[in-house]
Amino acid sequence: MLVKLDETHLGWIAAARARQFANAAGDALAVAEAARQAAVLARKAGRHNEALSLALSAADQPDLRRVGRAGTALRGLLVQSASYTLARRGDRDGMRELTDEAAAIAHEIGRVTLPGNQGGFSPLTVQLHRISAENHAGDPRAALDAAHSLPLNALPSVERRSRALGDIAATYDRLGRRTDCIRTLLAAERTAPEEAHARPATKALISSLLRSGPTSTDLRGLAERSGVLA
Repeated sequence: MLVKLDETHLGWIAAARARQFANAAGDALAVAEAARQAAVLARKAGRHNEALSLALSAADQPDLRRVGRAGTALRGLLVQSASYTLARRGDRDGMRELTDEAAAIAHEIGRVTLPGNQGGFSPLTVQLHRISAENHAGDPRAALDAAHSLPLNALPSVERRSRALGDIAATYDRLGRRTDCIRTLLAAERTAPEEAHARPATKALISSLLRSGPTSTDLRGLAERSGVLA
């Protein structure tokens, strides 16, 4: 009998194989990246303790500290991943402590491009992370403060800018600033239409706006272009 695997199970299989191959090759960077991907999958599955353990254990591996700036950058991404897990668990203080640690690492090494990781690691990517993490930890005002200090034009791609605008729109929504939310969603769409139309979090936000208050021509048009139904 054939068993159809969903995307989560396929992700687990891919992550497990990646870790196997990386360990066999003795590639510290690949081992760390495989651990980070596994931590993301564990977090998405609600296995927060496992996600924290995977990310923080990998960040503390001595081999990672011996491979230069790329290793330091991956350590920063792992700390950032653990921070996001704490945000999803509602641990605001823990999230901020680890985010500050990731920010200090980024300040030390500047921007580092990593193979297979869009955007790499830099002070800007940590600031992007802070917006989303503060939102998930339940403090949208702190998220908006972080957004106000983010130079969008300095982000390395239009896709990253669109995602940042999507996170800022979610912040406005949590603050009850509906007009600002819709305005920012439209800006995200203008910046990178395909990214804005395809991103699940943005589609969910648009759907919520359609259900929660008066619609407008702009909102209905955005919903139609994004394939969102009321």
